[in-house]
Amino acid sequence: MAERVYIFDTTLRDGEQAPGYSMNLEEKVRLAKQLEALQVDVMEAGFAIASPGDFAAIEAVAATVKNCTVASLSRSLKKDIDASWGAVKKAVSPRIHTFIATSPIHMKYKLKMDEAAVLEQAKTMVAYARNLCPEIEFSAEDASRSEWEFLYRVFEAVIDAGASVINVPDTVGYTTPDEYGALIRGIKENVPNIDKAIISVHCHNDLGLGVANTLAAARAGATQLECTMNGIGERAGNAALEELAMILDTRKDVYGLETNIKTTEIHRTSRLISTITGVSVQPNKAIVGANAFAHESGIHQHGILANSETYEIMTPESIGLQENKMVLGKHSGHHAFIDRVESLGFSSENKEEMTELFAQFKILADKKKSVSDRDIEALIENRSSDIKEIFKLENFVINSGNNMTATACMTLTKDDEVLQDVATGDGPVDASFKAVERITGITFTLEEYHIHAVTGGKDALGEVSVRIRADGKVYNGRGVSTDVVGASIKACLYAVNRLASEANHA
Repeated sequence: MAERVYIFDTTLRDGEQAPGYSMNLEEKVRLAKQLEALQVDVMEAGFAIASPGDFAAIEAVAATVKNCTVASLSRSLKKDIDASWGAVKKAVSPRIHTFIATSPIHMKYKLKMDEAAVLEQAKTMVAYARNLCPEIEFSAEDASRSEWEFLYRVFEAVIDAGASVINVPDTVGYTTPDEYGALIRGIKENVPNIDKAIISVHCHNDLGLGVANTLAAARAGATQLECTMNGIGERAGNAALEELAMILDTRKDVYGLETNIKTTEIHRTSRLISTITGVSVQPNKAIVGANAFAHESGIHQHGILANSETYEIMTPESIGLQENKMVLGKHSGHHAFIDRVESLGFSSENKEEMTELFAQFKILADKKKSVSDRDIEALIENRSSDIKEIFKLENFVINSGNNMTATACMTLTKDDEVLQDVATGDGPVDASFKAVERITGITFTLEEYHIHAVTGGKDALGEVSVRIRADGKVYNGRGVSTDVVGASIKACLYAVNRLASEANHA
């Protein structure tokens, strides 16, 4: 029987720290629910002391999630630990995750502390945290560049102080599989009380070895693997959850390890992160990239048709990709639509939301001959959030051509007030965004703009993601429509409404 390893997901904390991946409270709760459906064992919901917004989001996740542990990160400081406990204490299974750096370079230049002081602070703060919370994880930051003998002493002390999980992070993605495996074996052999704690690993991908290092540690005896969906995170990111889960599932013969991950939820989780953040997954990304199960070579296609195992080591269905088994159109009824939503794995319990989605489906079906599963997923993923639509789009008219200046005439509403203005620009999208600025009075810089077709065909839904910057902050937006200009305006307004909502609550 395969040995069980635990998946610690830090998408909501380390993943969100990457530039452009920030999420609001509602989005974090929505993603947390999906991570729970994915069946991660632990989710690190944030860094409670970082901001009131982070604290509130962790608290909301802790109150929502029932089937996995919810953790909050904290430095080895009382104020951090108090904040973490305040945020997670209502969780069914709370955890405080505290850390301090142990490498010579971090201790000298960042902490300005010697080994004795670091050791004392680590064990004192773990003991303090253990008096608040039943489960404590301790991380030796930059462990892969630390002196091994010092690490052994630190881990022995914090386990005695109450830590039940000790984490060995490769914080800067510096180590290699052989070196890292040896470090884990050294910890198992030289920390006398290691049998009282789980060994965890947290690998960054700066040299592209995040997953390889994590697997080497698992073979050496680590039983908690810290990772993020889509491999997002600081700098080059973290070890990718989907890769670890599918490697261990596909190569049980090599690793003899299993996780509790429900692999059929991988695709949906990956898509949700892209939807929330507006950052698409690279097409050739392992497991979740658009080309992961695509075969263009004639030789490959022939082999796949003869036997899929000739070129596929796992099935698309194993990560939740389903073939379109029923095509819906403008004559399809409410019952058929709800049935399809449920078969795609989405909840239909919110009747008001389903009525609104069905109305959007009917509008789309009038514009397209048939509506695919991916179209329906796009409608669901684009459903309104709890961000108030301060500015709502009523209509727009675009005049554009190769020998004329693009003009956008737009009408928005704010409460009961009708707002209208005209703007010109370098193309229809530029003119539209300038019209939004003129009407709302909000000036912003467009930092990123991405567009792609949800499905094939001339009548495909266009999916637009934007990132705008205003007052030093970044806001993401997303919109879908068969009209790419309309999708662009929707994405822009979503981001502007996020900005306006935040300003109203400031």
